[in-house]
Amino acid sequence: MDTVTKDPNPCRVIGVLDDGAASLSPAALAHVRSADVVIGGARTLALLEAELKSASVRHDLTGRLKQVPDWVRAARADHLHCVVLATGDPLCHGIAPYLAQHLCVQALDILPNLSTLQLACARIGLAWHDARIVSVHAKDAGEWRRGAAPGHGLYGLAQALRAEARLLVLTSPDNSPDRIARLLLAEGLGEEFLMAVAENLLQPEERVLAELTPQEAAGMRFAALNVVLLWRVAPVARPVRFGLADSAFAQRQPEKGLITKQEVRAVSLARLQLRDDSVVWDIGAGSGSVGLEAARLCPRGHVFAIEKNEADHAIAAHNHAAFGVSNYTLIHGKAPDGLDAWPDPDAVFIGGSGGELAALIAQVLDRLRPGGNLVMNFVTLENLATATAALQALKASPENENGSACVSWGQTPGTRAQQEVTWDVLQLQAARSKPILHMHRMAAENPVWIVCARRVA
Repeated sequence: MDTVTKDPNPCRVIGVLDDGAASLSPAALAHVRSADVVIGGARTLALLEAELKSASVRHDLTGRLKQVPDWVRAARADHLHCVVLATGDPLCHGIAPYLAQHLCVQALDILPNLSTLQLACARIGLAWHDARIVSVHAKDAGEWRRGAAPGHGLYGLAQALRAEARLLVLTSPDNSPDRIARLLLAEGLGEEFLMAVAENLLQPEERVLAELTPQEAAGMRFAALNVVLLWRVAPVARPVRFGLADSAFAQRQPEKGLITKQEVRAVSLARLQLRDDSVVWDIGAGSGSVGLEAARLCPRGHVFAIEKNEADHAIAAHNHAAFGVSNYTLIHGKAPDGLDAWPDPDAVFIGGSGGELAALIAQVLDRLRPGGNLVMNFVTLENLATATAALQALKASPENENGSACVSWGQTPGTRAQQEVTWDVLQLQAARSKPILHMHRMAAENPVWIVCARRVA
């Protein structure tokens, strides 16, 4: 059994609330008063200014987080008593994990305080033991838009809203309660949640606004210091994740059927070998059926989809709005334009190529992560021939009878050299029952070739 041995002169990481010294235990206050070096944000330093030794050295960490470990090391090397002032619980989206990563754990003595989230829950009597804590204290990326990519500061919250019944949100000046309310409205969740906003906790101007609707909060303004509580008033959706009926998707009219059919879609998704955090490309998205079903299968991943046909793009956007996923980005354009801006994929589905198939296959295989899969659907002999010829030209290897790889590819300039890629072709033809008088007959669907290429991990 391991035991933790503390350093005789650790750096004390002390949680402080907005009532300053009144929030500290006698032991924590004694450490603050005796500190030779005090590190904290400008506001926290000001709260405890009256308690600090006049000779103590103050370091304002605002905008200088990377310097904090060096300040701590220097203080300890000089055998000085060092204190880092944090907000609330330093281990809850605070500075303590960062310091533990850059300093040995034994060099720290953490004295936590209440989290502002706990205080906010106590003010309105909301149990928080099963709530999800989310921080949106990120670089400002502007208002949330449906289909925003993972780099957006509100992306994590958008995903959590789909899965959780209660959320406690640490906000920022930019990602404010009204912006969070507008996110709920943009995602069609305005009727599913209520909000509470706790402002200026433990200060004379404290205000707690409980049971706000997103519609109300979206047009309000709030104090800079606040936290947000969200709880569901409608149950979490439990949608089917795999094998959806074709009727679940809007399709082009009057030419019904311009969609990857259920049976082909199921096999194609299976061959993509998706994980819950996969990054997926859907090229030639059509109605969006493959990419949207993939988004449900990858709740911690993201799907990037592109469709060149304006009418189909509009239908895919309609399906996205109806599907209840926030990890899906749809672009109106023609591949390969725009692919350079996407992160390297774990899985790629090509349902249409716009006449750029061979070049597209080369680009995809160059970007595909090790262990990743490329799956392509074709209904014409010409596209099948183009795809297999492109794979052969890239020195990819057909799988042998044992399904094992034997040849490498990618030795042209700018590609990932000596990466083994195997490929195979599956022909799939389904028949569905149709009524005829008082009986049923089998009506065949068009045959589809599924070409799969896999980069060996």
